[in-house]
Amino acid sequence: MSTIVEEPVRTRPPAGRFTIRRLRDFSLIPVILLLLIVGFIVSPNFLTKDNMLAVLQQCTELSLLVLGEALILIAGRMDLSLESTIGVAPVLAVWLVLPAHGGRFNGLGTGLPGWTAIPLCLLIGAIIGAINGLVILKVRINAFILTLGMLIALRGLQVGVSGGNSIFELPSSFTYLGRTSWLGVPASVWICAALFAIAIVLLSWHRHGRALYAIGGNADASRAAGIRTDRLLLIVFITASTLAALAGILYVGHYGSISASQGDGWIFQVFAATVIGGVSLNGGRGSMFGALTGVVALQLILNVMNFAHVPPVWDQLLDGVIILAALIVSRFSSGEAQD
Repeated sequence: MSTIVEEPVRTRPPAGRFTIRRLRDFSLIPVILLLLIVGFIVSPNFLTKDNMLAVLQQCTELSLLVLGEALILIAGRMDLSLESTIGVAPVLAVWLVLPAHGGRFNGLGTGLPGWTAIPLCLLIGAIIGAINGLVILKVRINAFILTLGMLIALRGLQVGVSGGNSIFELPSSFTYLGRTSWLGVPASVWICAALFAIAIVLLSWHRHGRALYAIGGNADASRAAGIRTDRLLLIVFITASTLAALAGILYVGHYGSISASQGDGWIFQVFAATVIGGVSLNGGRGSMFGALTGVVALQLILNVMNFAHVPPVWDQLLDGVIILAALIVSRFSSGEAQD
């Protein structure tokens, strides 16, 4: 009689144990410190309070997309449509709230009060995530292909509803979070810090958070161990898209308008920050702290380049080089490159 040996479920080391893998979560801290030094050498204005707060606020919208994508990657899936959700959710929410006539952008004229734009935006994000999750899990379509199609479809919906124009007629409640400051720090920074803190606690100490690592390591073994994998994955997809919608709200408030191309090309930065932060594309590995340091490092690099007067046309090349370098380092450090 043959015995089938099931591959063990890969989980994250206990929160209290110090391991080499946990040390990797802090690997970007020296890089961030080096960037701060280089930035100060390039320009004395780099380390000013105003510039550091500006860098942190620029991190907020991207960091929420990275938070959502990191959750999905840890669970062994992928979502490219977050790039479009950050734009289409605010556009649809404002379209539902604004009157049908009387402005440069005509809404649907539902008569809904302006404050409902924020919950509507979050609800639209959640619906997009639910559609992604249900189709991927129930129809068994590859996540990369499905979310790529959603990215294109949602981008078309965003351009179609907005008419290809920027939207400036926004409810005051919709721009509050992106413009206000609490205790001298942008509110969006406090919100992102709180959400990352919650994610770190859940993934490190809560059983559902740790179950995501198990699912990403071996979904079949996790299912056999009694983990309700489909339900958790659906929750993750909904959470990630809701975070992308919230990122859209913060972005709109920060810049005061909704662009027809809002979010276009962001997925490259999302993967660049996530991968250099140590989150594995193969699932089951990574941390929210590492992902957050990836966002900060990427934004600091762009900020240093700006002070050094490097043309922004090189930003996309930089994103690609960072992703390739991070993938190579991650593969060798994990021992996967050895035959």
